[in-house]
Amino acid sequence: MMNAINAMIVLCMIGCSSGPRGKAADTKPRESGQAARTPSGPSPLIGDAAIGVSNAELADLLRDAWEWRMEQSPTQATTLGDHRYDDRIADRSRLAIERARKKHRLLLARAAAIDRGKLGVKDAITLALFIEQVESAIASEVCEFESWNVSPHRDPSSIYNRLPQQHRIRSSDDAANLLARYRAIPKAIDDLIANLERGADAGLFSNVESVRRTIEMVDGQLDQPIADWALLEPLATIAEVGGRRAEELQRSFRDVVAEEIASAYRRYRDFLATHVLSRARSGDRVGLHALPNGVACYAARIQHHIGLARSAEELHQLGLSEVRRINDDMRALGQSLFGTDDLAEILAHLRSDRSLYFDSAEAMLEAARKALDRANAAMPRAFGRLPRAPCTVVPIPDYEAPFTTIAYYRPPHYDGSKPGEYFVNVYQPHTRPRYEFQALSFHEAVPGHHLQIAIARELEALPALRKFAHQTAFGEGWALYTEKLADELGLYDGDLDRMGMFSYDAWRASRLVVDTGIHALGWTRERAEQFMRQHTALAENNISNEVDRYIARPGQALAYKVGQLEILRLRAWAQKELGERFSLPGFHDTVLGQGSVSLNVLARQVEDWVAAQKNQ
Repeated sequence: MMNAINAMIVLCMIGCSSGPRGKAADTKPRESGQAARTPSGPSPLIGDAAIGVSNAELADLLRDAWEWRMEQSPTQATTLGDHRYDDRIADRSRLAIERARKKHRLLLARAAAIDRGKLGVKDAITLALFIEQVESAIASEVCEFESWNVSPHRDPSSIYNRLPQQHRIRSSDDAANLLARYRAIPKAIDDLIANLERGADAGLFSNVESVRRTIEMVDGQLDQPIADWALLEPLATIAEVGGRRAEELQRSFRDVVAEEIASAYRRYRDFLATHVLSRARSGDRVGLHALPNGVACYAARIQHHIGLARSAEELHQLGLSEVRRINDDMRALGQSLFGTDDLAEILAHLRSDRSLYFDSAEAMLEAARKALDRANAAMPRAFGRLPRAPCTVVPIPDYEAPFTTIAYYRPPHYDGSKPGEYFVNVYQPHTRPRYEFQALSFHEAVPGHHLQIAIARELEALPALRKFAHQTAFGEGWALYTEKLADELGLYDGDLDRMGMFSYDAWRASRLVVDTGIHALGWTRERAEQFMRQHTALAENNISNEVDRYIARPGQALAYKVGQLEILRLRAWAQKELGERFSLPGFHDTVLGQGSVSLNVLARQVEDWVAAQKNQ
């Protein structure tokens, strides 16, 4: 899956705000830790904001929106090579939220005023995608997530622990800017607490298990010696590049982490334990349906993540149908592997045979690297265009590992300073099945997320809005599609690994059942876990963390199956239409050739490609 931070890039363009500007330097010598002067003027990527756009009015809108996005998403701007806001973090205050909501409406009004009759095909698609994204952000305001949603997937300690990876230090000025960001963290946490206080006054609360896990995660951070905190990882680099200021900068980093940030984490943790935990939702009320505006919120999130008007009941039934179909495949393969077609016996064997599990973290990382190497070697057979940016395998940090998914992906930095990263959860390796690992690697890295996202960022004639977009059904649907593609390309070692592929397919199908069950039909967490236990071979810890994720991120899990099925439908249709003229590399290049798009736009792309092939 895409890491949550990356998955919010587009929404941050239209819904996040920056924190207070770090103090700019003047002609006098700076004190240690004072933020360095950040560049002024337009974004260095402003040319990319409207590249390939012919309509002047649309180009102006995209440039203005890009400038606003960079200011409101300062750490994202840093990773894209825009260093004007290197001394800021996102503003979490109520005032910033209200400003963003007003901005949504201004952007939408400008977009709606553009005469579509004057647009070419590419500009029309860009405008439609822009409007979809802004309308989705406005529709999701009804959820008021900032007022109640607590989850280890959005815990402040894990969010801010990523800053050293997002903000590279090459000089003392870089270090001073990062220090300014650290000094903004306590206020951001206090703003987060204030938002939750307002939600509590209105009777809005998260679910009890997610709150408990978040408290445990913060406790784990606070129990660590300060010297071991991820926030202090830059000290070694500062010693190398800080020059005369190095020692004082290092002292300032230690002081702000030990005295200011740790205190803010304690305030957040104590607020959750004192004011939220005892009033958090449980039982059959963990889903959105139990909140005052929960039904409207869930409808908005379905629309946001899959881009189609589908009801929760329709998606629930689709999931049940897909689970039955995939379980039949698992039964047939189980007969070959284990001599039984009884699904319960097959799943019991997969869970109980300890030889099917990893015995070390290094073995997991090595398996991921081998799968990635094998996939890279096979890609020219199925793709005409491949990304220039490489992908590397990285372990998920220890502080995050017990509470997060089995893996996720983070894109390469746009300036080429960092490759794409396939993060693997090596926590408790003896609980991680070997038979699922190849499907996981193909999904997260190549030919899955890395291929799709890196190619999108390298499309030279595409405006930035589309280079950096993440349409959930497209991105996750593509990654799930590639698990099956890997089987076509002969990338799985054998039937046991193919069983892992089927289990993962059943996992994504069961998400349709479980997500809608929780948020629309009143399912308990326990019922959701039991359903996944009965229909997939997932390990217990993965099931537990996944259900927590579905509760905390309503609707996101629906996108995988919906997107995969649409890509498979389009491919089957194109093959039927073109017959021997069908080219698999040509189809894939068409699907990935316009960045991350809605499923409706994707269908038009494939239809146009088929028509062009016929005309040739």
